[in-house]
Amino acid sequence: MKNTYRLLLAASLATLALTACNKKEEAKPEEAAVAAAVAVPTSEDKAAWQPYLASVAKANMDGVVNAPYAYFLPGESSEDFQGEYDRLLERVQLDLSRGIIEGNMLLFGSPARTRLADLVEASFKDAKPNTMKNVKVIFVGDAADKDRVQAAVAPSGVTYVFVESK
Repeated sequence: MKNTYRLLLAASLATLALTACNKKEEAKPEEAAVAAAVAVPTSEDKAAWQPYLASVAKANMDGVVNAPYAYFLPGESSEDFQGEYDRLLERVQLDLSRGIIEGNMLLFGSPARTRLADLVEASFKDAKPNTMKNVKVIFVGDAADKDRVQAAVAPSGVTYVFVESK
């Protein structure tokens, strides 16, 4: 769990370093090909998900001026899955209650896609209407969960982006 957060933090800091430069250079074709080459992991291995989610974040950084909030839920076969689910739900709810300001990104990814959709729904149920304008929420999951997650986050005023992870 600690390693997951450390990897997500490292990816976030790397993204922050890239945005902090604030250079208006066009992406080189080779770099775009490398970013697109990260395939959706077929296993529940946390280490395999880190580069994939980092590539999703990088591809969706337009309009984001701060380091993304990255939330990763391990696979359901992981030891103490329910405990990890409960702790992540509490963390997301705490972050939302503190307030997410304009220019931020919330990235949600997991091999446990349906449970992740449940988590996002539960997290946003108490979010105040229109309090997160110009905040981007990226949900990496199944197409079957796309609409219900969008319905859960829409009242808060976020910009919703769905990325299918099949």
